[in-house]
Amino acid sequence: MGNSKKVTVLGGGSFGTAVANFTASNGHDVYQWMRNEQQAQDTQKYRENSRYLPGYPLNDALQITSDLNLALEGAELVFVSIPSKSFRSVIKLIKPKLSPTAMVVSTAKGIEPGSFTLMSQILEQELPGQPIGVLSGPNFAKEIVQSQQTGTVIASEDDQLIETVQDALSAPTFRVYANHDRYGVELGGALKNIYAIITGMAAALGCGHNTQAMLLTRSLAEMGRFAQELGANPMTFLGLAGVGDLILTCTSDLSRNYRVGFAIGEGKSLDQAIEQIGQVAEGVNTLKIIKQKADELEVYMPLVSALHGVLFEQKPLAEVAAGLMQGEQNYDVEFTVKNHD
Repeated sequence: MGNSKKVTVLGGGSFGTAVANFTASNGHDVYQWMRNEQQAQDTQKYRENSRYLPGYPLNDALQITSDLNLALEGAELVFVSIPSKSFRSVIKLIKPKLSPTAMVVSTAKGIEPGSFTLMSQILEQELPGQPIGVLSGPNFAKEIVQSQQTGTVIASEDDQLIETVQDALSAPTFRVYANHDRYGVELGGALKNIYAIITGMAAALGCGHNTQAMLLTRSLAEMGRFAQELGANPMTFLGLAGVGDLILTCTSDLSRNYRVGFAIGEGKSLDQAIEQIGQVAEGVNTLKIIKQKADELEVYMPLVSALHGVLFEQKPLAEVAAGLMQGEQNYDVEFTVKNHD
């Protein structure tokens, strides 16, 4: 590891806590900022994030605070682990407090409604000239803090930022891969949450491995098709931030989005499912945004349309599932076929 740096993590959720703890364990000077003063005080005192990562002791060197000035003063690397709905407001708060050379990395997996703006695009808009990046991949926080073997992707056009993040996070159990397709990496992190809801529903309905394999593969095809239309590289979706994150989120009940889908498959309403989970399931909001954009761009996304029909158009689940099997039968791997409709 290189020289110790001051690193700030904004956000008190499970992933932000995992990143902060991991970076502190790597010998950096790490501050984690939580908006809720009581949560910050309790986490600092008891060395445990009892709300989001109960039972996992935090590194003694990690400082938790609700004082934004203290957290950001002299910070060289800032991770923003804030839910998408609050992301822009927090970035506005930190703007006057940031060093002009501070590197800012989003770990949020979502899209701002209305404007169809990704989190790193919000960083571009609110922090012009600041080096920015995106961290994404198959990264369950509980497994990171358990030191299970994990890989992630840092995406940025700035090679120095990539090297800095790799230096801050890399460890024997945590491997950090580089990618310059920031847009593709970020879209992968947002889109896969939609498909986790679908696979959760399928599991609750008793669907077998054949169905799961088909859903995962066709989900990947939809993701690549949509991302290419927006200028991303579809090959990015063959990496950890694409298929890796998709497999993880769509096959594990540690995924909030999967659990929401499972609850709906058991017959609960969307509101009941969200209440049962008790945490933000980004896929629900992302679904609305992606459906609107896909219709606008005329991108064929039958799984997205089907889930939207079930959750927001009161269409019967059985009817929608039958409709999917009767839909268009097109090429399996689209990017290997030229000049087709």
